[in-house]
Amino acid sequence: MSKQRKIIGIQERVPLGKGIPLSIQHTFAMFSASVLVPYILGISPSIALLMNGIGTLIFIFVTKGKAPAYLGSSFAFISPALLVIGTEGLGYRYALGGFVVTGLLMCCIAILIKFVGTKWIDVVLPPAAMGPVVALIGLELAGSAAQTAGILGDDGAMVADVDPKVVIVFLVTLLLAIFGGVLYRGFASAIAILISIIAGYVLALAFGLVDFSSIGEASVFELPAFQTPQWSVQAIAIIIPATLVVVSEHIGHQVVTSEVVGKDLLTDPGLHRSMFADGFSTALSGFCGSCPTTTYGENIGVMAITKVYSVWVIGGAAVFSIFLSFIGKASALIQTIPGPVMGGVSFLLYGMIGASGIRLMVDAKIDYSKARNLAMTSVVFVVGLSGIAIQIGQCQLKGMSLAAITGMVLGLVMYLLDKFKLTNEYEDDASAEDFETEAADI
Repeated sequence: MSKQRKIIGIQERVPLGKGIPLSIQHTFAMFSASVLVPYILGISPSIALLMNGIGTLIFIFVTKGKAPAYLGSSFAFISPALLVIGTEGLGYRYALGGFVVTGLLMCCIAILIKFVGTKWIDVVLPPAAMGPVVALIGLELAGSAAQTAGILGDDGAMVADVDPKVVIVFLVTLLLAIFGGVLYRGFASAIAILISIIAGYVLALAFGLVDFSSIGEASVFELPAFQTPQWSVQAIAIIIPATLVVVSEHIGHQVVTSEVVGKDLLTDPGLHRSMFADGFSTALSGFCGSCPTTTYGENIGVMAITKVYSVWVIGGAAVFSIFLSFIGKASALIQTIPGPVMGGVSFLLYGMIGASGIRLMVDAKIDYSKARNLAMTSVVFVVGLSGIAIQIGQCQLKGMSLAAITGMVLGLVMYLLDKFKLTNEYEDDASAEDFETEAADI
């Protein structure tokens, strides 16, 4: 019988020789997504890497080192930020003002949670709704993983003439990530993702799929470009609806991380601490000229696969991110990792997050013979995967965010129906008792 892989706990220190590659593994996992946001918004990725690293260290400090999470660049603000940038009389600095207000609003929500507790989450998001919401965090990213790999186009359709070399690199990376965690022994199993990235990169290099031109153009030393925010009620009104997205995203990520590490992080260190840290990081990023931050699913996936939950490892990844923000060529080198490699890794990482949502439903022992549970799970899944969206101002709610809000509404309605004893479950219970009595008499 094979020995079960050792779990490295949340506050467990890791020897430096093992901690460095484990941290680099997390850095690679978050890098491509985290630098994509500043590229889209037209700012330097170096400032985003700097603030992501600082934000992650703040998160670890505020949560007393009890909640492992990496804060990367948030995609939720791209659409409203681009609108602010394109509005006459405004610009990116006004979007920064909106980021600051959003971060401060999250801090206020965290303070409110401190006083009202987290029991309301079980009411508005019971396991039958929370499970599919958590699963959707990973499932709705499945398409982006295929796009990153170059198998799907930006429109979501299959690429007509996919280069066989791309497919081979993608499959080799994915298979090494899958079987590495199963077959490797000792420390190698903990860095299976890093090994698969390196192997995929070497294969892509042999196939001529790696472009080194960005390294030559990058400077050795690069000072992050700071900007100061400007304020406009119009810009804030455009940005602030995205708060709904990031709050629901944060709760979902904390729930799935709790499932992964086997500890209720909503209670200890508390949702109020993690939410405050996330909001404070977003506000600070806005003050310094960067984009908002959020807990990253990619890094949750790494923890799920490797069973390494140490905040010291996450903190090491944050330090690497800060280092990369000042070293242009090092940052450019990581950017040369081709899409098929990161797509192969992402396939597994996002799938692990989706599986964590299913695990939550299994662990909760949800009774699907009850119509309410079946209805909530079904509707949340369909809302999240159907592609439907609701426009609130300039912010679009869709996918996991819209599914979370839908789940909250359904959960609250079911709670009120129970409160006033309007559901047929009471009638079913009474009928069952009558049937048992009649059967006994017979």
